Amino acid sequence: MIKDMAAERWTFLTNYGHVLLCIASDPLIRLRDVADKVGITERAAQRIVADLIEAGYLESNKQGRRNQYIVNGSLPLRHPIEEQNRVAALLALTQPPKLRSRVK
Repeated sequence: MIKDMAAERWTFLTNYGHVLLCIASDPLIRLRDVADKVGITERAAQRIVADLIEAGYLESNKQGRRNQYIVNGSLPLRHPIEEQNRVAALLALTQPPKLRSRVK
């Protein structure tokens, strides 16, 4: 019996984490591109970004026709198992050193 490879694929991070990582690596990224990288719809990416902004994990500033995002690395991760760690710690594990300076 051949197993479906897609059914066996899983990751350690949620779509929220993936969206945050995409934005941290490129603060001027379009949500269409975030959605493509994460594998979700553009509408889902918009909803996630709105949630992250509302919770204070992201700030959004208009730069011409685009938004520029700033990640707030000082806030704790949200799950009780991880809440003793800050967003900056997650980014430190997943981002190259040159991109870490973009985190507030």
